[in-house]
Amino acid sequence: TGASGAHRLFEDFVERIDRYDETRNFPAVKGPSYLSVHLRFGTISIRHLASVAYQMHLQGLVGASTWLSELIWRDFYHQVMANFPHVVEKAFKPEYDHIKFEHGKHAKELFAAWCEGRTGYPLVDAAMHQINQTGYMHNRLRMVVASFLVKDLGIHWQWGERYFAEKLIDFDLAANNGGWQWASSSGCDAQPYFRIFNPVSQSEKFDPQAKFIRRYLPEIAGLPDAAIHAPWLAREMELLGAGVELGKTYPRPVVDHAVAREQTLLRYAVVKKPGKTPSSSPA
Repeated sequence: TGASGAHRLFEDFVERIDRYDETRNFPAVKGPSYLSVHLRFGTISIRHLASVAYQMHLQGLVGASTWLSELIWRDFYHQVMANFPHVVEKAFKPEYDHIKFEHGKHAKELFAAWCEGRTGYPLVDAAMHQINQTGYMHNRLRMVVASFLVKDLGIHWQWGERYFAEKLIDFDLAANNGGWQWASSSGCDAQPYFRIFNPVSQSEKFDPQAKFIRRYLPEIAGLPDAAIHAPWLAREMELLGAGVELGKTYPRPVVDHAVAREQTLLRYAVVKKPGKTPSSSPA
């Protein structure tokens, strides 16, 4: 804890920083620096971290270059908030405030399912269990669950922004706001609105052996790797063998991703610019 704990973490990270670009997206792997909470509370100097990363970048270490770019993203969001303070309450891009998100009882039920990790999409649910149990969430998973909330469930990004603010021990107003506006496509330099993460593809790509999923969702841990990312597609014998009963021991999906994707494209049509054609390839 404190400054001494931060420096020990940094020393450990420096020993593996050369592989950061290869490991940072896999939640079951020790890839990140885990220094975000120390940056949040000022127990380590951002200038010191950037200086060390820059020197290693000059030496040609790709991992250090990638990590330096992440530190720059953090500072970038602080600059955005300082120069465009309206982002605290509204979208960076004004036209995105015209999007009609879900509301009412059904929206609240979907939001509760997301918060409590019972959406029926294992990677999303495991990630939400992580934040609820530890106050931390892996960065790749922050993008996945944010995309899912906004573009699969059709819930306003500010609902998720507030939830993260309540739960994250490394909460930083600028970084949290910037991340959520990036995921919802409403922010500065955000991903295009038609790029919608496929929660199953993300799961298969970044947790292929489901080590992370099994840690936080023991109720489906017995499913084989090929079935655990989308239990509703598992064969009956696989479900029986793992002791999984959909709708009872583990929820069925609250939405169909393919259907939700099309609804999101229609919802976001109000911000579509002439000449832009939505991509059909899954993220």
